[in-house]
Amino acid sequence: MSLYVRLVGPGRPNLLFLHGLFGQGRNWSGIATGLLPQATSLLLDLPDHGHSPWTSRVSYVDMADAVAHELTERLGSAASVTLVGHSMGGKVAMVLALRHPELVKGLVVVDIAPDDSSHGYGFGHIVHALRSVELDGLRGRGAASEAIADEVPDPVVRDFLLQNLRHKKATWAWQCNLDLLADALPQISGWPAEVTGRYDGPVLWIRGERSEYVRTEHFARMLALFPRAALLTVPDAGHWVHSDAPDAVIGGIRDFLLAERLDRPAP
Repeated sequence: MSLYVRLVGPGRPNLLFLHGLFGQGRNWSGIATGLLPQATSLLLDLPDHGHSPWTSRVSYVDMADAVAHELTERLGSAASVTLVGHSMGGKVAMVLALRHPELVKGLVVVDIAPDDSSHGYGFGHIVHALRSVELDGLRGRGAASEAIADEVPDPVVRDFLLQNLRHKKATWAWQCNLDLLADALPQISGWPAEVTGRYDGPVLWIRGERSEYVRTEHFARMLALFPRAALLTVPDAGHWVHSDAPDAVIGGIRDFLLAERLDRPAP
């Protein structure tokens, strides 16, 4: 399975960005551009999202292995990058680092913990809202936005979700594999029990001050799996930290790359 990837910057990539549930690689465009010239970035659409293929099941191990395969196909057997993942993409990045540490020079996890995350923002109501949109006869994204406004009152979040609507041949359809992702919410919210071990490379954990996804009680588990983890809390930011405070996220990642000498691609 070949995944859709977009390149930002010249030369050999040294960063790979992974989006969250219902996202796309392009969600990271502003952050990746802001990290030039220290980083050349790959923005990847995870399976069942964006331009990447649909699958028949959702598994963090499958997603991590698919990303690892894409990395080696594009960069060769000596592939080694810093991973940046938000929410669901953060869990994919963690699993990839634990299963394929030779591919990961560094890890940046954005607002998610290696644990059950169903206590957080709560995507159940979002799934219900998206599934309730009547696609037959839909007048456009504006009409869809109005239809889900009661369940998703934040217009920024609505715009983010409705990027998944595509108009083709006079009909509207979901670009993401909505039904599969909706049915797999328990797996997406969880953490794969079969993934063990630890990753000994450098790790930056970025969390939003207003978010519930990374709590004090998660710290012991985080450090057991990622003993070199450092924590950056972004003031007045929620779960979508890179949207709420892009400059803080750019600055945090840039400082991490420079401190760990990860700011230049491997030869």
